[in-house]
Amino acid sequence: MTKQEARERIEKLKEEIRHHSYLYHVRDKIDISDAAWDSLKHELAELEKEYPDLVTPDSPTQRISGRPLEEFKKAPHSQPMLSLQDAFSEEEVKEWEGRIQKIIPSAKLDYFCELKMDGLAVSLIYEKGVFLRGATRGDGRIGEDVTQNLRTIQSIPLRLRLPEKKELKEIGFNEAEIKKIISTAEKGKIEIRGEAIMTGRVFEELNRKYKKEGKALLANPRNGAAGSIRQLDPKITAERQLDFFAYAFVTDLGQKRHEQEHEIVKTLGFKVAPQNRYCENIEEVIKFQKEIAEKREKFPFECDGMVIVVNENSLRGRLGVVGKAPRWMLAYKFAAAEATTIVEDIVVNIGRTGVLTPVAVLKPVSVAGVTIRHATLHNMDEIKRLGVKIGDTVIVRRAGDVIPEIVQVLPKLRTGKEKEFKMPRECPICGGKVIKNKNEVAWRCESRDCFAITRRQLMHFVSRQGMDIEGLGEKIIDQLLKEGLISEAPDIYDLEEGDLLPLERFAEKSAKNLIESIDKSRQAPLVKFLNALGILHVGEETAIDLANHFGDIEKIRKAEPEEINAIPNIGEVVAKSISGWFRDEKKEKMLNRLLKEIKLENPKPVRRKQILKGMTVVLTGELAGLTREQAKEAVRQRGGDVSSSVSAETDLVVVGNEPGSKFDKAKELGIKIIDEKEFLKMIK
Repeated sequence: MTKQEARERIEKLKEEIRHHSYLYHVRDKIDISDAAWDSLKHELAELEKEYPDLVTPDSPTQRISGRPLEEFKKAPHSQPMLSLQDAFSEEEVKEWEGRIQKIIPSAKLDYFCELKMDGLAVSLIYEKGVFLRGATRGDGRIGEDVTQNLRTIQSIPLRLRLPEKKELKEIGFNEAEIKKIISTAEKGKIEIRGEAIMTGRVFEELNRKYKKEGKALLANPRNGAAGSIRQLDPKITAERQLDFFAYAFVTDLGQKRHEQEHEIVKTLGFKVAPQNRYCENIEEVIKFQKEIAEKREKFPFECDGMVIVVNENSLRGRLGVVGKAPRWMLAYKFAAAEATTIVEDIVVNIGRTGVLTPVAVLKPVSVAGVTIRHATLHNMDEIKRLGVKIGDTVIVRRAGDVIPEIVQVLPKLRTGKEKEFKMPRECPICGGKVIKNKNEVAWRCESRDCFAITRRQLMHFVSRQGMDIEGLGEKIIDQLLKEGLISEAPDIYDLEEGDLLPLERFAEKSAKNLIESIDKSRQAPLVKFLNALGILHVGEETAIDLANHFGDIEKIRKAEPEEINAIPNIGEVVAKSISGWFRDEKKEKMLNRLLKEIKLENPKPVRRKQILKGMTVVLTGELAGLTREQAKEAVRQRGGDVSSSVSAETDLVVVGNEPGSKFDKAKELGIKIIDEKEFLKMIK
């Protein structure tokens, strides 16, 4: 066989193997035996061995390749992988629809419902039809590049299948749209999103195998899937035999309805859950959820509910996003698994802001396959509401199948030996005074030198949401604190390999890796730095608002509470907390030390004509062409400030559909009013 003949044979073999893979994984059809399929793959492997320069990344032989990684690289998402709001009852689902109807009263709502598989959400990018990169969700904006591991999953095609015109026509696309879909699949870039899962059968087989080998068992299929994807060695991932189901794609291929996305990904070679269903109204959604709840035990994978998606994609922009959750999607969870157990004790945890959180110590109990030993009681108000005492028999559940909580006390099972819990008046860690402010439900340790607060602050500082210092976990922080090597965040940047080598758990390589990880964090975005500081009431969203508004750390340091309070979404209490933090002498010294070590990357300003400079703008009603956040950002980029209320200080009111009382007040005060069309023309 000549090299040219080998090249042609290889291409034909790859195409044939892909075809049978598609039939098996997507169409659930088998038209050749396993032995014949194996024979085709064997022939391909032998030819590629003879002609290694003909091996391509999309070859079925390349699913497991490369050496184990030392670490995962960061992978920013082109569009955020959003979290979902949860609902647990029919009433909550109907309330969700009611909120949508208030925003777009004229819209006829229908839905597409998907099984909410209990696995790991991932994003797949294909370029010119070939699998280029795969990433985990991460924090929604930035995930981890796990391409090597995702390549091992047989149901993830290494090359997209080119759909046939008749398939796309049946879905409802016209000739121009069909041409665009096929052209993009062949020559452009497509991003698919879905769930990597471990089936119950594989989970049980692996645990039987691991038990024989004396290895640690997998806790449950979800942890098995997530842990497999985050293995640095792809051979281990391949052993886990994961599966993949697609549920959406980010690329605009002309899809008008969400259900079309499911049909398109099938034509491209992906599996979708066959149970997914179109529902004409919310009553059908609720009926479908009950049906799925009864059948879920028979599914080959774990399923903790279903995702309801507003079917018309055109409504997404008008509905927008609340925090990190899109208004057009809702996770309708099954009733959380519950069990009874005994509260053996109630202890308190000290958070990074000094808040004392009561935690129930439970007699260990298995809930939905996970052993529960602790449950949060939140605060004293919650303890009083539940009426829980030490020694009580309680019902505990994993709310949303994640966070353990006590939902009910069974007082008839009391013996008379139960004890009431009282919040300690002294911090159990440092002995400092515990206080409760009038306007808060929380009790706090008043001491600024409390070890528990310091520890929590350090853990928050190095976390993924903060400075993201990999390898500096809870146990290492405890060790460094115990040895007196660190006492506050800036001390981390004074550490050297020589400080670490004498410590337990550290060898030359691990010490070097940690110092390198610390050095990586010496350059960081302003947003992550602000979040890492652990300022009371400042989370990721508020950090973004501060960074975008002020642009650099020095302006934030000098800002008065009133100036901070003027930023949309930041209220008076938060503004005072931020200003007070930067004026605290101890915090100021710590900040100065940090700024000597860390180079901050300020948000890049968007250069626009400052046509709204010095003006206060109010938005009211629903905008069709922009989300509310996009409109606010457009105002800010052009020098204006956005206010949530109309007053004599307001310069301009932009009115959309169904404006509220702000519109009436603007007319009453004689303030200039423009509609959305004029606004869009103004900012163009």
